Amino acid sequence: MTNDETSQQDWRLTAELEVPETRRTLHELIGRLRGPAEPDVVGEIEASVPHDVVVTHDGQLLFAYAADEATIAAVRRAIEDVLSREGIQARAIRVSCWDEELDRWRQTDPPLSADEQRAEEGERRDGDELETRTLVASSGKLVRADLERSMLDWAAQLGLECKLIEHPHLLTTQVGFTVTGPKRKVDEFSQGLAAEERTTIRTEGVVMLSPL
Repeated sequence: MTNDETSQQDWRLTAELEVPETRRTLHELIGRLRGPAEPDVVGEIEASVPHDVVVTHDGQLLFAYAADEATIAAVRRAIEDVLSREGIQARAIRVSCWDEELDRWRQTDPPLSADEQRAEEGERRDGDELETRTLVASSGKLVRADLERSMLDWAAQLGLECKLIEHPHLLTTQVGFTVTGPKRKVDEFSQGLAAEERTTIRTEGVVMLSPL
């Protein structure tokens, strides 16, 4: 699942199950999660996993994505109930939330160990360190202005200082930026520039092939 797919699903549950590693086994399990449940067991979760919850699997890992902590807690109770009824053991069940600053899932339950907590804090500090980076992308002459405008807007959204590079060594089919800000934001800008470069190259090809 991509970040776009989880943009409205900020909480994730992962369960490592002791089952044969077959798609059919977990597919049937997911079906039972979606089906009717015993009312006296699930009660307040309306006898089923909410239909706005994304449930999927990969090998022996079961994943559930939900928009908020209360929903993912309800999903966990439903999953644990099904596992208990089916006699399936889970080696580990973990709950995480999406951390915008770290740009990754951050485990909340069970709590991180002291060593894991220190590593996460170090990663956050590294991401907040200011840096200046020069980035260059290829761009056809016909769409260069669009690329420049798009990336300057993106830098502003990220809160980065961004300047266009005017340098004689740059080719006419290149555009350069000098960006300054937190490392994690500069990384995000760099990823966006690479994606925009691929898009503009395709656009340039379409424009050149279009009849006048």
